[in-house]
Amino acid sequence: MRITALALSALLISACADTETHRTDKQQANPPTGEVKKLAFNKAYNGFDAETYKEAVKTLSSDAFEGREPATEGGRKTVAWISEQFRDLGLKPGNGDSYLQKVPLVAIDSKPGPLKIADLDFEYPKNYVATSSRPEAQISLDNSELVFVGYGVNAPEYNWNDYDGIDMKGKTAVILINDPGYATGDDSMFTGKAMTYYGRWTYKYEEAARQGAAGAIIIHDTAPASYGWQVIESSWTGPQYQLPASEITDQAVDVAMWISMDRAQAMFDKAGLDLDEWQQKALAKDFQAQPLNLKASITVNNEVRESESHNVLATVPGTSRADEHVIYMAHWDHIGRNRSLEGDQIYNGAVDNASGTVGIIEIARAFSRLPASKRSVTFIAVTAEEQGLLGSKYFAAHPTVPLRNVVGVFNIDSMNAGAETSDLTVVGYGKSELEDLVAQAAQRQNREVHAESSPERGGFYRSDHFSLAKKGVPAIFAGGGSELKNPADQAAQDKLREHLGKCYHQVCDEFDDNWTWAGALSDLKVMFEAGYLLAKSDDFPNWREGTEFKAIRDADRGN
Repeated sequence: MRITALALSALLISACADTETHRTDKQQANPPTGEVKKLAFNKAYNGFDAETYKEAVKTLSSDAFEGREPATEGGRKTVAWISEQFRDLGLKPGNGDSYLQKVPLVAIDSKPGPLKIADLDFEYPKNYVATSSRPEAQISLDNSELVFVGYGVNAPEYNWNDYDGIDMKGKTAVILINDPGYATGDDSMFTGKAMTYYGRWTYKYEEAARQGAAGAIIIHDTAPASYGWQVIESSWTGPQYQLPASEITDQAVDVAMWISMDRAQAMFDKAGLDLDEWQQKALAKDFQAQPLNLKASITVNNEVRESESHNVLATVPGTSRADEHVIYMAHWDHIGRNRSLEGDQIYNGAVDNASGTVGIIEIARAFSRLPASKRSVTFIAVTAEEQGLLGSKYFAAHPTVPLRNVVGVFNIDSMNAGAETSDLTVVGYGKSELEDLVAQAAQRQNREVHAESSPERGGFYRSDHFSLAKKGVPAIFAGGGSELKNPADQAAQDKLREHLGKCYHQVCDEFDDNWTWAGALSDLKVMFEAGYLLAKSDDFPNWREGTEFKAIRDADRGN
């Protein structure tokens, strides 16, 4: 954004007053260009305001937005509100002359009938859930043979194939969550404790379908999943959104299911097998899939409706390299409203992810206060992340700027509502050269960049930056930390983390006036500066050697 001479003069006077720098009138009128930019940056950096941020998070996570479910009245209100924030900041529309990018969706509300496996008792949704992503009124599994396929991984680069020697056509795969590296903690197996994409439930369903399976059952286990059954219950009931068939390239089983650990143990007992023993067998490269000699039957009735939601995009245009873009991204959606609940029915999603959505708005506010950088800076609030990163997937398939010209993506998801930390967590640490910029920006706050403390959660593959990473675009997901600047904050921070852990994807993820959000404001400043450094640079960061996305980027950039 260009600023007028009058605005520039006011900016300099204010900045000089803020820094108590005494200059002559001539110096104030004609300061060096570099000094102007430095003063403007310092003013923008110090302009992040806790009360402005908190009030916006409180608004966006209020009941008025009904949990921000895509393709609902609450979702439409959210899109309008975000668009208004960008417009009021003076940002340009990010999609031609529009702030919106339409994302076509298919909403499938699956109503599963009883799950029948021998004479076992299953209770929906207390110990099983079942959905179908096929847009058909009714989908059934009829006496589909159950086969235990270990972790359900086919990874040639690891010389690993859990489906080797088994014909899965028409059968139902029974699959363990996470990947073998987590269970062993052995860094020489996959990536040790850190989850690979092979550990994600999305991959497991897709691979089962590629192997010809009609159904897939994932066995839930809290530790390797990193969340309890209550998250399965809240996230896998009600309408499930997906992109239209014309946008889907991944294969899907007819019926996708989860079952609880106690029901899995009962199922293995019924098969005359010991689940613990077979979990151990699944850790070997020469594991062979084991038929359970049991059959599953279930009918899923689907209510299918076509709908649409929107990504919201806004841009601060650049100057000499305006066709190159730095992107900030956050998902605006959450789970919505469950009218079958007694009492509170709204999943407000204050931390996940009203906090991140408002975060990119506040970073946009900071950029709006600066003279234009070489590169354009684009802000994207994406829809339907909770449904499988759908908004970011759609943007990745239909980018508003060529992806080869996106120099880096900074993703913000679920910010630190509590105290400041002396470190900064990078999820998927070691993958991207963007980490160098984040580390440089963190030094201003005397903070060090660290890997996440729980890499087994597979956080890198669970948020929207991953949709761009799969296309080769360097992307980073950072925020929060584990070491507090002030040890006196420890008790309050521990209490907050315990609360938020219980409230992940629950109705209790609500705004609390007692939260300080000091950590969030510190993180936003780091992310702002990292993006600013990239926006004024000529460099093109890349993935580090050995990462799974570098070859894609190199090919796209002609390296």
